[in-house]
Amino acid sequence: MLKYIKKLYLTAGAGFTAGVLAASPASAGGGTNTFSTIAGHITDSVQNLPGLIAVFSTLMGLLIGVMGVFKIKDHVEDPDKTELKEGAIRLVAGGALLSLPFIYDVITDTVSGGQTVAAPTPLTLKATGTGIG
Repeated sequence: MLKYIKKLYLTAGAGFTAGVLAASPASAGGGTNTFSTIAGHITDSVQNLPGLIAVFSTLMGLLIGVMGVFKIKDHVEDPDKTELKEGAIRLVAGGALLSLPFIYDVITDTVSGGQTVAAPTPLTLKATGTGIG
């Protein structure tokens, strides 16, 4: 059974990799990957990172907060089995994760002075010659 699962896992991984490579713009024949285009893609990808972190922290904050409420409920039902601090710690951690996007916005506004910061321009390299004269 373990060999079957391993074979299925490897087959699915190979199929996924082949699908991603076949769908990439570089395999279409027209895409040129220079250092400048790669740096531009990295810059574009990093700009979406704060939104992804905000969504993840909100979801995890809700999950941990609900777990904290259930731990407090367990404490009310049986105080000898579950300590109150377990639920309180989860509630504090959930609240901290829920407030993370707000704190990020406050820090960004403080650093930038409330102005929107322009994205950095991609790095471009220019050939100046071979140096062989």
